[in-house]
Amino acid sequence: MGSRIWLEARLPTSVGVFGLRVAAPRPLFAIRAAPLRVYGISRPSAKIPRTSRAAARGLDTMDGTGLALWAERRWVDWHKKERRMEFEKMKRIAVFSGSSNPRLSDEIAHELGISLGNVKLEKFANGEIYARYLESVRGADVFIVQSVCSSPNGLDVNDNLMELLIMIDAAKRASAHSVSAVITHYGYARQDRKAAPREPITAKLVADLLTTAGADNIIAIDLHQDAIQGFFDKPVNHMTAMPIFVDYYKAMGFDPEELCVVSPDVGRAKAAKKFSTLLDCDIAIMHKDRPKHNQAEITALIGNVEGKVCILNDDMIDTAGSLVAAATTLKAKGAKKVFACATHGLFSGPAYDRIENSCIEEVVVTDAVPVPLERQTGKIKVLTLAPLFAQTIKNVYSNGSVASLFE
Repeated sequence: MGSRIWLEARLPTSVGVFGLRVAAPRPLFAIRAAPLRVYGISRPSAKIPRTSRAAARGLDTMDGTGLALWAERRWVDWHKKERRMEFEKMKRIAVFSGSSNPRLSDEIAHELGISLGNVKLEKFANGEIYARYLESVRGADVFIVQSVCSSPNGLDVNDNLMELLIMIDAAKRASAHSVSAVITHYGYARQDRKAAPREPITAKLVADLLTTAGADNIIAIDLHQDAIQGFFDKPVNHMTAMPIFVDYYKAMGFDPEELCVVSPDVGRAKAAKKFSTLLDCDIAIMHKDRPKHNQAEITALIGNVEGKVCILNDDMIDTAGSLVAAATTLKAKGAKKVFACATHGLFSGPAYDRIENSCIEEVVVTDAVPVPLERQTGKIKVLTLAPLFAQTIKNVYSNGSVASLFE
């Protein structure tokens, strides 16, 4: 409608427009093709009487050039009106929180300038989970924030995963326009390949479950492997907390000459390289073996860390066994100080005690996984992801670019 397709036409002595006759002594005039259709310029032979309204506007004696200008103004008015109607009919956003990370969800809603949606979540005596939206989501773009991990409220990783699936299903059945799963921690991400015969690829299974439940879009941060995005047939908006960590360590005022980013294993080497580039410092890479689950042995260190302030960067900290072993190795190789950062602080089992008794100066994590307030003391510091998630949700909702947030 708004494309500039110009039509050159010969006008007869008079042309009927909306019940009026307009004298057109000039043989040629230019007018948009769109107004020609919208305003219904009639056939020359049409016998349409004049209207007092047209006469009052002086249109009954307007020449061809004047008609073109008048039609242009009418087209602009019509376009503004239609845009206003489109705005009034514009889709609406609704953000809901699962049970695992309500604090982060509330902060995200606050950053967006809206209130969290009202949803009823219950667990029956036999362990089954129930979800019901207490407000209409018909036609809304629904965003469900959930960490698929064990949470302080007593729900384990499987409870929170099932709750997310049920909330997605409930939203789809309530005629939501779209449902986006904002997964601040992607559970089962470490089971992303068959490391041994007869093993499952559970990260793929979780992706299939989310798709089957009805998720139209996935928002995740620092997946254990980037390849997990390929497990989905739906769009995956993959974020990273690296800019937040970079800003944090830059604010600490370290000398780049004595700083060194350390990758705890070969799989994180690419991320460590990017981290070191942003901090303009050296890089070192460790190699580790896992004799069994939740155990790690550091077998090699590539790079010089003597006299350096080392920053260990990983995607998650579970029992902290690998982290403490890596820090001990770095100190043995002559590192001056060892800091650590990770997006997902799971802190399972003996993690807190291990960190407290280690040589690590400070462990910085984000609130992608809820950390109890009583544990946010001593060596553990938590940075918020709420502004980053809020901006990502805003860009997804408005069809903006997510990648531009990290460029």
